[in-house]
Parts: sequence; structure tokens; C-alpha cells
Amino acid sequence: MENSEVQTPGMEQPKQKSSKGLVILLVIIIFALVAAIVIIYTKSTQKIQEQTEVQQIIEDQKTSLQKELTDMIGEYDGLKTNNDSMNKMIAGQQEKIKRLLGERSSNLNLITKYKKELGTLREVLKSYIAQVDSLNTRNQQLVSENVQVKTNLEQARNENIKIGQEKEQLSSQVQKASVITTSNIIVTPLNKRGKDENKLKNMLKIKVCFTLRENAIAKAGTKDVYIRITRPDGNVIASAQTDVFDFQGQQIAFTAKRQVEYDNKDIDVCIFWDNNKQLVLGDFTVDIFTDGNLIGTTKFNIKK
Repeated sequence: MENSEVQTPGMEQPKQKSSKGLVILLVIIIFALVAAIVIIYTKSTQKIQEQTEVQQIIEDQKTSLQKELTDMIGEYDGLKTNNDSMNKMIAGQQEKIKRLLGERSSNLNLITKYKKELGTLREVLKSYIAQVDSLNTRNQQLVSENVQVKTNLEQARNENIKIGQEKEQLSSQVQKASVITTSNIIVTPLNKRGKDENKLKNMLKIKVCFTLRENAIAKAGTKDVYIRITRPDGNVIASAQTDVFDFQGQQIAFTAKRQVEYDNKDIDVCIFWDNNKQLVLGDFTVDIFTDGNLIGTTKFNIKK
């Protein structure tokens, strides 16, 4: 006898309910997954955006710090002076900045280093500015002092020139005042008896007498006194070629000489010259010298 299953409406209802619940669960799971994906995507996008923003901030800071460092090179350059030691220190700091700007590392590490070094460099810059200001102030003082010294030196030089001129003038005046002068110059031709003679053929000697005048500031002592007789033809009468003396740096001939003791008071002197056939008719000039100075001049005439 075959058995057959008979399904009744009451038996299908539990199976239908189970399928419906499974679908609802699947839908819930799908919604949960979608929600999770959306949340993950949103958070990931936000994180990426935040990282991008942070990276941009870091890059901006880096660029700003690099600009500050670059500007600082110019600031150091503006501090250069005539002081070689100071310029060497400034160049050292500029080279340090250039090396820092040339470094390659992660942004955060580089920015940290930039900030640290920037602070140090600013302190050094302030110190250098103070030193340069001090040097400039001192240089201005030195320039001012130098100008004053030059002014004083020029004044002293002018004063010395003036004193030198006055001294030279005074010395010249003293020198002129110390020159012994003569007076009462008398020239007398003499014959063989020592008497005055007017005729040329009888003249054996020429006597030149004069007075060395008193002079309190002249140098006293033994004096060589020279007479120099010049003929009408301009030739000087001299007994020998060696009869010369110094006059104003030149050796000139003399006719006769005599040594006298001068004690700053009037002293009468006569000098004789023996005629050696050099007398001629005409006008003669007699010059008197001592101490290298021309101290007197006179003329005399020889007639027939």
C-alpha cells in the first residue's frame, strides 16, 4: 500500500515566514556594509584632505622660513664695513645660511631646523648690528678727531712756518746787525820817503786807512781784513794767484791783508800795498772785506 504525503495549507506558513526573515536580514547587512563603506570612505577622504592641508601649511611655513633666511643674507650683506675682521664674520654667517638652505630632508625636520637656526641667526644678527653701529660711531669719532688733528697740524705747520720766517728774518737782521762796518776810509799813494805822492812815477806804495766800527753783537777776536784794489780796466791788483779768500761761496782775489784784534770797539786800521808796476792813470776802486762780508768801499784817482 503506497503512502502519499498530503500537504495542507497550515504546513506551508512556517517556511514562508523563514524566507522573508532571511531577506530582511540580508538587506540589513547590505545597508550596514554600504554605511560602513561610506563611513570609511568619508573618513579616508577627510584624512587625506587633512593631510593635504597640513602638508600645504608645512610647505607654506617652509617657504616663509626660506624667504626669511634668504632675506637675512641680504641683511648681513648690508652690515659689511671697512673692518676686515667684521666682514669675515659676516661672510661666515652668510655661508652658514646658504648651506642651511641647500639641505634636503623631511619637511618637518627641516622646518624644525630652520626655526631653530633662524632664532640663533637673528641673535647673531642683532649682535653684529650692535657691533657695526659701535664701529660706525667710533669711525665717525675717529674721522672727526682726524679732521681736528689735521686742522691742528695745519695750524701748527703754519705757525711753525711763521715762526721759521720770523726766526729767519730775525737771524738775517741779527746777521746784518753783527756785520762790522767801516768809516773814514782814506786811500793815500806814498813815495819812497813815506810821504803823500801825486805823481804816478813816484808812487811806491798805496796806504788804505779806515776805522772798524764798534759793534756789540759782532764776534770779537782775530780778524783777517782784506783790501781789494780794482784798476780802471776792471782788473784786480794781486801779488800772486794764491792770494784769494772766500766771499759768498766763491774764491776771489785780494790785493793785501792784515790781521787785527777786534774787541767790539772802534779800531783804526791801515793796510799797505807795495806797487809792483800795476798802477795806471785813472779811477781805482778799493773794497774792504772781513768775516766774508764787504764792509766798505771807496774810490781814488791817479792823475799825471
